[in-house]
Amino acid sequence: MSAVPEGDLKVSDTLTVPHWELTEQFVRASGPGGQNVNKVATAVQLRWNVERSSLPAPVKARFRRLWRARLTRDGDVIIEAREHRSQPRNRASARERLAGMIARAEERPKPRKRTRPTAGSVRRRLEAKKQRATVKSLRGKIAPDD
Repeated sequence: MSAVPEGDLKVSDTLTVPHWELTEQFVRASGPGGQNVNKVATAVQLRWNVERSSLPAPVKARFRRLWRARLTRDGDVIIEAREHRSQPRNRASARERLAGMIARAEERPKPRKRTRPTAGSVRRRLEAKKQRATVKSLRGKIAPDD
């Protein structure tokens, strides 16, 4: 197993996102932290472009389908982390969330196995349809007696 270069995002044993594909911007966070909040930019915005990434095409397609609502028009996904008071912890949290999103897209969906309905379920369905048809047929207009 080879070592992952510093700054690269390791998603799984087979998938790594190079550090040059990730863009981080640090901004001031709101919330607890006292004076530190007003002086230090501890929140991080992690930006990663799916379209220009080095991911395999099937993983890219699954990522776009899974996280369509999180993508910008350019194909960027932006993750904001501001839950911790320190910049390194927020940075690690954002990278961890992105790795989780990519790992979920990496999983191949199980192929659906076709199954047949049981004889009992078919019989019950047809009986329910007959009963419903009977109820509806009784709703018709009544012919006047001659």
